[in-house]
Amino acid sequence: MSVTVELPPEIEATYAAQAAAEGVPLPEYLQHFLEERVPAPAKRPLSPAERADLWRRTSGGLPNTPLLSDEAISRESIYAERG
Repeated sequence: MSVTVELPPEIEATYAAQAAAEGVPLPEYLQHFLEERVPAPAKRPLSPAERADLWRRTSGGLPNTPLLSDEAISRESIYAERG
């Protein structure tokens, strides 16, 4: 696609100087400049089944640890040092 944009001379000179500093032609510099500013497409939310599948695949290598007891997670156990 081709688009023509009329820029004020001072803005064109600024971009031309930046392009020259990077050693690229002005049209190529402006194309890369604009491409970098295109927002990434929004991703659709995963379904519950897809989230569950993703969790199973990514958690597969985790160690199998025992559950904590009620005593281990009690308020008294957690805050015992604070009084």
